[in-house]
Amino acid sequence: MPASRSPSRRAEPAARSHSYWPIVLIGLAAVLAVIIAVLPASIASHFLPPSVHAEDFSGSIWHGSAGKLSVAGRDAGALEWRLHPAALLGMRAAADVHWVKGGFVVDAGLDMDRHGYAARNVKGGGPIEDLRDVGVAAGWRGTALIDFNEIKGDFTRPSSAAGILRIANLASAQVAEGTDLGSYEVQLAQGAVAADGTVNAQLVDTGGPLELQAQIRYAPAARTGTLTGTLKERPDASPELRNQLQNLAQLHGRDAQGRIPVDFEVAL
Repeated sequence: MPASRSPSRRAEPAARSHSYWPIVLIGLAAVLAVIIAVLPASIASHFLPPSVHAEDFSGSIWHGSAGKLSVAGRDAGALEWRLHPAALLGMRAAADVHWVKGGFVVDAGLDMDRHGYAARNVKGGGPIEDLRDVGVAAGWRGTALIDFNEIKGDFTRPSSAAGILRIANLASAQVAEGTDLGSYEVQLAQGAVAADGTVNAQLVDTGGPLELQAQIRYAPAARTGTLTGTLKERPDASPELRNQLQNLAQLHGRDAQGRIPVDFEVAL
């Protein structure tokens, strides 16, 4: 009686074909890496949202930079990036980015697709007067430090943010003749951003001539920001600041602890 063929021998060709797939995938990844490495950085301009314009490119799409950025027509500094190629397989862009606006520098991990963006480990800082073109009112001075776990949005409004913004040696030519106003923290806890994009943050002083506790509210639909809370001068407040606070107290009065209620709204 003839011996039957071994089942393992019949399965051998299929098993051999399956063993090629890791090699094929490695080859495709290598080809993708080569393509990305040779594409110019200017290709990135085709993936930017309508409100963002970039020029003065250098390097490749893998590791490149845009020397001039503008957002909604405002000068937004320069950007350098190092791409994570694997993210392209999921039709999204992921990169480590380095943003510079004058002396203000921020580093972050950025993940972006056609629906929106997510920035993580956002850290950096610099002089706030260098941010006039991106929304900081003219005349304000000081040093800001950013430490955010994440910032998410859909290019029109934020959807999530958590972290701390620290500001030291704050001053303004329009307030107390430019004398030092102290140092502050803007704190955004988890859930600080509502479903409609409204942002609620806590503002507290960390030392200086003003005792301040307030809430900041940003409404993207109305493009307005409000600050509501109380403030009070400390013993080391300058005469100029004391005079200005006294004028404010005549309008709003003081509570039992000598604090002045404040409620400001500005268009952004």
